[in-house]
Amino acid sequence: MALRVEGLSVRYGAVTAVSGVDLAVADGEVVALLGPSGCGKSTLLRAVAGLEPPSAGRVAWDGADLAGTPVHRRGFGLVFQDGQLFPHRDVAGNVAFGLRMGGVGRAEREERVDGLLELVGLAGYGRRRVTELSGGEQQRVALARALAPRPKLLLLDEPLSALDRALREQLAVDLARLLRETGATALVVTHDHDEAFTLADRVAVLRAGRVVQVGEPSEVWRRPVDVDAARFLGCGRVLDAAAARELVGVDARVGLRATALRVDPGGSVEATVRERVHRRDHVRLLVDVAGEGFEAVAPVAAPPSPGDRVRLAVDHDGVAVIG
Repeated sequence: MALRVEGLSVRYGAVTAVSGVDLAVADGEVVALLGPSGCGKSTLLRAVAGLEPPSAGRVAWDGADLAGTPVHRRGFGLVFQDGQLFPHRDVAGNVAFGLRMGGVGRAEREERVDGLLELVGLAGYGRRRVTELSGGEQQRVALARALAPRPKLLLLDEPLSALDRALREQLAVDLARLLRETGATALVVTHDHDEAFTLADRVAVLRAGRVVQVGEPSEVWRRPVDVDAARFLGCGRVLDAAAARELVGVDARVGLRATALRVDPGGSVEATVRERVHRRDHVRLLVDVAGEGFEAVAPVAAPPSPGDRVRLAVDHDGVAVIG
């Protein structure tokens, strides 16, 4: 079974939020809809769920058009940014809700709930009130609740964006494991490329309501389709083919991320440090190379100071070939 979106558009009066999108999600595949705020990715997800009527095109599951199928009969699981848990139910009651609505017997229901809570790292939490949980724990409950009825498709709309950065990174790893272990078919909306690349088998980059690129994470990261996609994916500097050949030894138009140039005594590029900023695990530099400014990185231990002359080596993991 698989999801297929064909020529899908969603309009609000004169405003087109989603425009002519074609997308497929295979059975057991996780696809991330990645793009900046306002690009239409959440609207696309809501149209797939049945929460937004399309203006054109169709959403199909296993070849069957879902146009006449209401939200509650599509068999899809939904997880939103805030989890939308039931505050009057305990953890187990939240997870069991879909099973109860589906007429699943008590013994089977309890066994399924216990198994899911263990899977999401909340074994023994069943009788706790959801209002007593941290934000990360609440999102784990929301995931368990969505998975409980064994949905055909899991739809996640910015499920981690309300959490702080460190917790978001950890939960992204846990969610990726969870999706793999359950064999879930999933469509995930996110504006964070690290999150998308952690979770997804394929990434669809959206801009202004259109899908501009679809591919495996490594492909999208290393070969963004155009300059706008490269900049969105962290390339602060774009070089034409001639400049790229001279600086990084690549005969093509490229985008440079901050990690493309690293301080290295044996490096081939000479530079002068203009500014430095300390990050968690590295030092970000602004350097002058032949009169032009570039970003570079240095180790936290004994980083160079503004005014220092340094040598830089090229790290090709930070170089993206555009187009």
